[in-house]
Amino acid sequence: MSENVEINWVRGEMFAARDCYGNALVIGSTPGDQIEFKGAKPSDLLLLSLLACSAYDVVKIIVKQKHQLHSFRVTATSKQQARPPHAFQEIHVHYHVVAHGLKAERLRRAIELSETKYCSVYNTLKHGVELSSDFELVNE
Repeated sequence: MSENVEINWVRGEMFAARDCYGNALVIGSTPGDQIEFKGAKPSDLLLLSLLACSAYDVVKIIVKQKHQLHSFRVTATSKQQARPPHAFQEIHVHYHVVAHGLKAERLRRAIELSETKYCSVYNTLKHGVELSSDFELVNE
């Protein structure tokens, strides 16, 4: 499977990105300009990619099981090396789920399936980064 994405330099440290569907994203910033614009930080994009990939899987599994989601939020905390290249050393993913009738074991299994079978970002990162996760489930 091959998909095309692109990055174009705009000016300063600002880049315009386009995903394989043509969606636009601004990365970096324009320091020193009169109107300072801040786009996404490249290292944050890696974390966001991980969260989006796993969230997509987990939500899909939960919905397929016919559970009603009220709220689903995923956050990440990370630790990077102090010196360049500032590689990620640890990433912890936390899932906060509000649902009706969802059992903790089912949520745990959905997360496990994402981490071990479905999420390409997780499965790429696990070879060089210490990954961990936990969840909080509120039943309504």
